[in-house]
Parts: sequence; C-alpha cells; structure tokens
Amino acid sequence: MKYFNPESKTYKVFSALYNGETLTQAEATKRFGVGNLSAEATRIRQNGYAVYSNRRKAGNGITVTEYTLGRPSREIVALGYKAKSMGITL
Repeated sequence: MKYFNPESKTYKVFSALYNGETLTQAEATKRFGVGNLSAEATRIRQNGYAVYSNRRKAGNGITVTEYTLGRPSREIVALGYKAKSMGITL
C-alpha cells in the first residue's frame, strides 16, 4: 500500500473520503483548496483505492459529481488478479 504526504491536498481529500465523507468539487475547494477534485480522485485510485463518482442534481437544478471511497466490486478484483497473472504490472 502506498502512502500520501500528510501535507498534500491529496492526503486531505483521502482522509475525508476514508472517514466516510462524500465530497463535491465545491466542498473540496472550500475546505482544502483543491482546484480539480477529479485529478485528486485519480491519484487516490492510482494508489489502489476504489473512489466512486456519482452524479446527482442539487437542489438548485445543477448537476454535481460526488466522490466517495468504497470497496471495489468482485469483478474489478478478479480483473486485477487476471492482469497480474498475465504479467501486467504498474
């Protein structure tokens, strides 16, 4: 398992997600100064965590994307094992 620098924005986003919070771009910008939450989610995914993005309509009719940390599906885990058995590595 890889670790994040505790002083980085990625670590702050990861900590919030790890503690069960759901984040939107607006919340991440306000709380952590993150300009691109999608890029932070990608960095966390590249370190082996399942970050899910879900779109919903906010109360004002705007579509927002919420990010949550979850467990990978069995299919994703199986694909990872298959790739590893074929010699595919990161």
